[in-house]
Amino acid sequence: MTPPLRIIAGAWRGRAIASPGGATTRPSSIRVRQALFDILLHASWAEEAVTGCRVLDVFAGSGALGFEALSRGAEQVTFLENDPAACAVIQHNIHTYGVADRATVNICDALSPPRGLPHPLALIDPPYGRGFVPRSIIALGANGWIVPGTIIAAEFGREDPIPTNVSPLIERVHGAARLVIWRHSS
Repeated sequence: MTPPLRIIAGAWRGRAIASPGGATTRPSSIRVRQALFDILLHASWAEEAVTGCRVLDVFAGSGALGFEALSRGAEQVTFLENDPAACAVIQHNIHTYGVADRATVNICDALSPPRGLPHPLALIDPPYGRGFVPRSIIALGANGWIVPGTIIAAEFGREDPIPTNVSPLIERVHGAARLVIWRHSS
């Protein structure tokens, strides 16, 4: 495990979450996490997108986005991650925070996930430059994880193209990252 990340706000503000070592994951920067949750907690179109909601953390890596959601009142978070070492760290954090009843880890590929239940909010943070966002949305939709109306918050590389069928509600650039949020339509 590498040095811990910190929860930015909410009930666990300042507490550490362990993250996997090596180059297999890239946790969202503090600036991107802060911007994302500021938007989700204050935009009129995102009312109740986090608090009391089921949240899907796709390409979870360290699970930082999902733990931020739990800290800010999410009812339940499902982490999807295909790296077993990252999943072990997420499980460690789940037990450290005592939220086994509110968090689930699925070791799976987001491009071919198992069947799942719809989640009102999907946080998608894949490796940049590989076109994973549109491909994962198709797979997650086909398997019931996201449905029309789901709010999708995706982190792209600054130069990555946004899918043509997306109508952003908001878009922000922070360093190498571009955060795009929209409501899923099909």
